[in-house]
Amino acid sequence: MKLLAYSFRWLIFMFLFVALQARSQKTETYKYPPSEVVTIHSKILNENRKIYVHCPKSDSADINKRFPVVYLMDGENHFELLSQYVDYLSRPDVSVMPKIIVVGIPNTNRVRDLTPTQSILDYEGKPDTTARYKSSGGNEVFFEFLKKELMPVIDSNYKTQPYKVFAGHSFGGISSINCMLTHPEMFDAYIAVSPSFWWDNEYLLKLTEKKLKSGSTLNKKLFYCDGNEGGSDSFFHKALVKFDSLIVEKKVVGLNYLYKHYPNEMHMTVPVVAYLDALRFIFKE
Repeated sequence: MKLLAYSFRWLIFMFLFVALQARSQKTETYKYPPSEVVTIHSKILNENRKIYVHCPKSDSADINKRFPVVYLMDGENHFELLSQYVDYLSRPDVSVMPKIIVVGIPNTNRVRDLTPTQSILDYEGKPDTTARYKSSGGNEVFFEFLKKELMPVIDSNYKTQPYKVFAGHSFGGISSINCMLTHPEMFDAYIAVSPSFWWDNEYLLKLTEKKLKSGSTLNKKLFYCDGNEGGSDSFFHKALVKFDSLIVEKKVVGLNYLYKHYPNEMHMTVPVVAYLDALRFIFKE
């Protein structure tokens, strides 16, 4: 019995010793990806905007290099994801895309900034009774903020190339397409992940039909996609198929495009796979 009691006390002692040793080890927060948070005051939007900026890891070969820039909407959701993608894909041992700068734009009023028209119609085309769409229709002003305020700040403070990409999901998806149709000169490539084509009775589909003239020239790259957002009969999928048909039908000269459908992804998981494919498509050359 004495031997058993001694063994038990020894086990307790060893357990406490190991626990104390573990607690005494030095720990630190693992922060990745290392990025900057820049705050700028927008006179156009009449508010302060926080902007996330992720630059490539530099080495001696990058001293005089300048980098393409991806401007990413919904920065609070997808900035870290995209930043880690570009870091990994541009590593020397992977090297399927160049090093780039990622600029994440967090939202202050998402409905206001990322919708092209003022509308109170919901997903089903019925009047919304919650007033959540009351501030909608500020897409044009948001583009002005990008062009006149944000881009000059980024170009003045970071080693940017002229090549720019505009990327967004859902409302950000229709913002990307709206920008391509109305201000194609702002960006060289556009990414639209599960764009909300239902907005304002298919406003963007009608605008696509109107703006893209058959046989016209548009030297841009465009990646668009959807997931399993209600099945093959859902509005999301039917709208993307309709948009894809318009793109194919118009035969726009110089427009390099890719449509992908992800049947195993829901609306909120589509960006995880789509942004990876979009980056590889846009920078494959």
